[in-house]
Amino acid sequence: MIAAIDFRPVEESFDRAIAEGVFPGAVLLVGKDDAVVYERAFGNRSLVPEKTPMLTGTIFDLASLTKPLATSVALMLLVHEKKLRLDDQVTRVIPMYGVFGKSLTTFRHLLNHTAGLPAWKAYFEEVRKGEKSGRINFVASRAAKNYVYEQIHRERPEAAPGTRTAYSDLGFIVLGEVVEILTGKTLDRFCQEKIFKPLELRSTGFGDLTQMRTRRLQPAAEMIAPTEICPWRKKLLCGEVHDDNAYAMGGVAGHAGLFSSARDIHALLARLSQCLLGKDNFLPQSLLREFLSRDDALKNGNFALGWDTPAPAKSASGTLFSSRSVGHLGFTGCSIWWDLEKNCHVVLLTNRVHPSRKNEKIKEFRPQVHDLIMKALFP
Repeated sequence: MIAAIDFRPVEESFDRAIAEGVFPGAVLLVGKDDAVVYERAFGNRSLVPEKTPMLTGTIFDLASLTKPLATSVALMLLVHEKKLRLDDQVTRVIPMYGVFGKSLTTFRHLLNHTAGLPAWKAYFEEVRKGEKSGRINFVASRAAKNYVYEQIHRERPEAAPGTRTAYSDLGFIVLGEVVEILTGKTLDRFCQEKIFKPLELRSTGFGDLTQMRTRRLQPAAEMIAPTEICPWRKKLLCGEVHDDNAYAMGGVAGHAGLFSSARDIHALLARLSQCLLGKDNFLPQSLLREFLSRDDALKNGNFALGWDTPAPAKSASGTLFSSRSVGHLGFTGCSIWWDLEKNCHVVLLTNRVHPSRKNEKIKEFRPQVHDLIMKALFP
């Protein structure tokens, strides 16, 4: 079956995209029935300070793919272990969170982006000001992370919980904090011990900048796709989280900070797929179904719990994924789409922010290439 699939139109599309500067390079992995049916690297891992070729094993800064692949899986494990229930109020774990009318917010609201929180706030700027005013090594410290948590606890909501859908990083930062409070471990350590190590995901993890600074560790730059020449860090980022707030918090946060490879993401999705079929006991089938189902309570709600779903029009997934699909995008140029009905998934990892985040050509490329992939898989 694998030999019969013609991916030439897909490959031509990637060649054109690289020639047109959509991204320096990419790794594409297509899975069907939990097997890899296509895997290839295109273009360059880096353009500066020198050109280096992209490899299939390249590790990427996944940005917001952290939400479904780490934080949401951690939450599922905590629900499974009866450490929390989805409809519990957040104040049960974080009493301070209830100020300014947020007391009725539940973990479900945070997971499906209906908590009424702002989409984003530039907390990193305040953290930087703290360092400039004499707090040495405040950026990327535990104290800076706690400062960000406290700022979100005190945020005024833009809508009452459960009344409006609006994608928010802030909700997932809080969910990362919830994991840490309930387990007594940092989010990266919990994920390493309970998800990445048991599932043998050897290329997956967070880059804890506090640990790196303390132990004077350096990431293996030759294995990682660099992102941006950061305007305020004044250097090329490679193995150091691109997201500004996640960086200010020390590289480990519920909304961003995860690094991984296409093959590891495939392995995680394949295991979740087996759980969904009731053939694997890593997570209960019923719980996974709940997390992967779109909440239709709100008219404009396109979210499942921790996952996005295809929008009715102009979806990044294209037009050929079934309505029973979930996925997510990452700011750095990474995405996953998983069709639960057709039991297939597409992992697309790019470094479109290298060397600058001002390149947005990927928005047009994504839906087109997803359609080409689905046509190849299901001619």
